[in-house]
Amino acid sequence: MDRYKKNRQALQNLKKPQAVIFDWDNTLVDTWPLIQSAINSTMKHYHREPWSLQKVIDNVHKSMRDYFPEIFGENWQEAGEIYRNSYQQINKSQLQLLPYAEELINKISQKGITQVIISNKIGTTLRQEAKKIQIDQHFFSLIGAFDANHDKPDKSVVDLALMGSKIDLSKDHLWFIGDTIADVECAYNSGCQPIIFGQANQQISSSITPDIIENGFKDSSIIPVYFNHQELLEVIDNIA
Repeated sequence: MDRYKKNRQALQNLKKPQAVIFDWDNTLVDTWPLIQSAINSTMKHYHREPWSLQKVIDNVHKSMRDYFPEIFGENWQEAGEIYRNSYQQINKSQLQLLPYAEELINKISQKGITQVIISNKIGTTLRQEAKKIQIDQHFFSLIGAFDANHDKPDKSVVDLALMGSKIDLSKDHLWFIGDTIADVECAYNSGCQPIIFGQANQQISSSITPDIIENGFKDSSIIPVYFNHQELLEVIDNIA
């Protein structure tokens, strides 16, 4: 039996959104190996043990200003600069969209549904990456870390992303698609429908506990789950 049976059924029962909010890293683009490389360059500078890819996947979901102080203490800003420099050196040549991500983005645009990206990646880097792979024109806004007063999961990033749009969080139905607990919490904090995008091998980030997957977040309804953007393409075709 599919252990995500209820979550997959919830995916099929989604109603049409007025807007879709996407996470960026490892929701639309494949960046875990890039993030791991940059993390380990930073660890090496401080003579620390390198992180495995799985440790990176399990732990990296907060923004730099929220997470780096936990790892590097008072040196977090210096560590952040080392990380940024390392990441910038590799991301331009290795960045690529996940399978069917571009088709999904195009389909949502064709349906006239507003799209935004909210990431805990630094905002300037996020916008550079989206422009590089030529999908930025599909999004009403692209909001990253340090753009708002707080980062995901704070509601202020959603308010900023939708500023100037016709979307009303108190009235309209929005999807919030992401792969970590930061996305689920941000969706909950802003009144959006969370949707979990898992890895192709049907694994979900360990930052999202089995209880949340089984029972919803803070007594909310069952959270829809999918593992391939082609699945959501079919849902969009059926409801929008």
